[in-house]
Amino acid sequence: MPKISQSPQIHRVKFVALRPFGDERGRFLETFRKEWFPERSWERLQSNVSYSKAGVLRGLHFHFHQVDYWFCVQGRIQVVLADLRPDSPTFRQAESVEIGERYPLGVFIPVGVAHGFLALTDAALAYNVDNYYDSTDEHGVAWDDPELAVDWLTTDPLLSERDRSNPRLAELPKDSLPHLA
Repeated sequence: MPKISQSPQIHRVKFVALRPFGDERGRFLETFRKEWFPERSWERLQSNVSYSKAGVLRGLHFHFHQVDYWFCVQGRIQVVLADLRPDSPTFRQAESVEIGERYPLGVFIPVGVAHGFLALTDAALAYNVDNYYDSTDEHGVAWDDPELAVDWLTTDPLLSERDRSNPRLAELPKDSLPHLA
């Protein structure tokens, strides 16, 4: 079983040290087991893959009814997480971690933790969620919000219109933010 550790920065975020096994033919990597996350029901599992060119920034997004579990299949990405849960001991804290070919980590992202990534190279991010897609549970906060003070390693990312339009945290009423699940 891989080593699963709590995030040093954000309450209930977990990192999974994935163990690649390789030989001259290539490599094998076990990426997910629902037993690694017994605190969640994985009855409604959906898996997705996002392909991004180097320089693309996606996020910051958050949910009220879904957790995410991410791992980078190809390339390298900078993952950014920010705690938006007012009742969390780490409210408003942010952290950044590189995952991908050099650092085979899985990242468990609980409800209420904003998440996004910057593609450091062309990259493929695979992710599992514990609920089917629901457009009413898609929320965002500005990627460059000064209150979160994230060092994105870029000042001019390629963004979607949605991500360019996300509000700052200060513009979101505290009673409209998610809470610890």
